[in-house]
Amino acid sequence: MRFPALAVVLTLCCGLATGCSKGISRATAAAVLSFKGIVVFGNAEQNDFQPVTLKSRIHDGNTVRTSDGVLLDLALIPAALTHVSANSEIKIEELRITKDGNQTDGGMRDRSARIRLSQGTITVLFSKADKSASHLSIDARQVGISVDSDCLFRVQTDDTTTRVTCGRGKIYVSVGAQSPVTIAAGYFQQWPSAGPGPLPVADDATAQIDITESLGIGDQLRKLQSDWQNRRPF
Repeated sequence: MRFPALAVVLTLCCGLATGCSKGISRATAAAVLSFKGIVVFGNAEQNDFQPVTLKSRIHDGNTVRTSDGVLLDLALIPAALTHVSANSEIKIEELRITKDGNQTDGGMRDRSARIRLSQGTITVLFSKADKSASHLSIDARQVGISVDSDCLFRVQTDDTTTRVTCGRGKIYVSVGAQSPVTIAAGYFQQWPSAGPGPLPVADDATAQIDITESLGIGDQLRKLQSDWQNRRPF
């Protein structure tokens, strides 16, 4: 009887270990840090929108729109803070967190955010304050942008062009099936592109303005996040 009993115990232990190690993934929501003017969000397909408030929680599938003179600051996930400029539209494609299966508090493994910039301008501050993995991806018409380390960058898109400018760190940009291009701090690139790769910000007056504004917005986002966490921790 000893060996069957031992087998049962081993099977049970393995099952428990597997259950404990398996991460549990669930959807989460973006938090509003601040806004100026009337920002609306909701289901674009049903044209069902409502005004943003500081208590709004913006979920997967929601579209956010700003009009002339209207601004919005969001925490997509704790690592990814986003400033949405006037006359812009973004869609929250997916926001997810993964926790350890045996943890109800803490035990965070992974946070990820995926959004689409349909038009306008966003400035993004990505910074990881803990050891959990964090990822951000952005679709902006012609290009896809991915981020996994500390950085600050701006994305602008309209009906014809998309422009990406990096102020700190580095980001990865892909177009179709092409290999991703790395854009480091102090460089920018615009698509469709006539050049072979990113260009120095020092060579372009508009890119210099983008960098200056992005640095100021980055400082503002840090302060807003600190104030928000003091009110209601993530």
